[in-house]
Amino acid sequence: MTSPTMHHKAAHPAAILTIILASYFMILLDNSVLFTALPSLQSELHLSTSELSWVQDAYTLVFGGLLLLGARAGDLLGRRRVFVFGLVVFSVASLLIGLAPAGWWAISGRALQGIGAAIVAPASLSLLTASFPEGRERTRAVTLYGATAGIGASLGLVIGGALAHWISWRAGFFVNVPIGAAMIILAPRFLPETGRSRGRFDVFGALTATLGVGALVFGIINSADQSWNSPLTIAAASTGVVLLVIFVLIERQAAQPIMPLRLFASRRRTGAYVARFLYLGAMIGFFYFTTQLMQEVLGFDPLEAGLGFLPMTAVNFVVAMGAAPLVRRMPASMPLVLGILMTLAGMFWLSRAGVGSDYLTDVAAPMLLIGAGQGLAFAPLTSFGIVGAPASDAGAASGLVNTFHQVGTCLGLGIGVAAAAAVPSSGTAAAQLSAQVSAALSAGSVLLLLALLVAALLILPADLASRRTVPVRTSAEPASAH
Repeated sequence: MTSPTMHHKAAHPAAILTIILASYFMILLDNSVLFTALPSLQSELHLSTSELSWVQDAYTLVFGGLLLLGARAGDLLGRRRVFVFGLVVFSVASLLIGLAPAGWWAISGRALQGIGAAIVAPASLSLLTASFPEGRERTRAVTLYGATAGIGASLGLVIGGALAHWISWRAGFFVNVPIGAAMIILAPRFLPETGRSRGRFDVFGALTATLGVGALVFGIINSADQSWNSPLTIAAASTGVVLLVIFVLIERQAAQPIMPLRLFASRRRTGAYVARFLYLGAMIGFFYFTTQLMQEVLGFDPLEAGLGFLPMTAVNFVVAMGAAPLVRRMPASMPLVLGILMTLAGMFWLSRAGVGSDYLTDVAAPMLLIGAGQGLAFAPLTSFGIVGAPASDAGAASGLVNTFHQVGTCLGLGIGVAAAAAVPSSGTAAAQLSAQVSAALSAGSVLLLLALLVAALLILPADLASRRTVPVRTSAEPASAH
């Protein structure tokens, strides 16, 4: 057994923080680099609408499905060892995507990237908490970790647009290879190894969860190509539901479940998981379809589209950082409900944009509302997801927050693509795409309305009844971040 971290904690704090944040930044950057590169990737690899959505979904699906198992691997095998292995997988996958000669290759590479991300993301956060003692140092490190999420996602949109515009969409993936290589070399030198805990992997739980969600997402996306009553759509969706029921039964019996069902005993935690799932489902559609609206309908190039998201990311960052003093004076459920309401208003406004729309009034202005809403909603969504969880379940609770985050983006994108596909064909290509974007963002508005109802009916009453404010750690993490 390796020695616990506590002896090393002050050895190289700056180096430890740099390695962890740079690795985390790389994963986030890559997720949003893709958004502004989508149209050029689609035309070069000749992808259909549903194949294009799989370039995004293959990643989030595997990432979300394996996150709980990835977190468990760090506990059992040693976090530094697992972290370095995850970086190797992620870097190799990035290289393969950059070299992709066809759509299936790019989609497979994205799935492999998802495996790497599912290992690196939980290990990076646990290495951070293990390396910095409770108190000021850890608070500062976690704040920087949250800020990295915000900056990584925003910069990814601009960098992805710039690289796709000046070089190629492939450059956004090649850029990970030198960063990853440097981190793989530096991590064993500076990061302390954590002690290993005894236990076993809940492999059947992880497999049924991943395959269940995968089948469900496949069914929803397949409906865009074939229809809701095609035998393949029905078979895939039914298989998904059955596997997820089996997953819950496995978790009830497992000695060391990856998803302890007792975490759902709290109304606030359950509400936070479901609201996050719905909120993220809406936000992934916003990023995925708005970049196509700006490029294919309003005529922006990839760089202009990346810069076009800045009103949202800037406001998100400012509100998230500035909201902490305000939030401390009121129950955390208040800014959460207000944040979801603002996001809903912005999303519905944006869904009205189309051919001939003005960027400032029809795109940038609703983006300001969406950004402010995210800035208010994200921190309480995170803190309610872990509130009151016993110390022994802290890892599983934060794993569930991330899992609902990823699975929400997966299913949400599937719903958006299906809504867009249901639009009857008419007029010019730009008019057709504009109608599809409008349908997808309207579907996102419905998801946000449901998230608002969940927050108002489950979280708000339980929070007010507890008569105390949940301490909210503000972090500027936009929805595309993880």
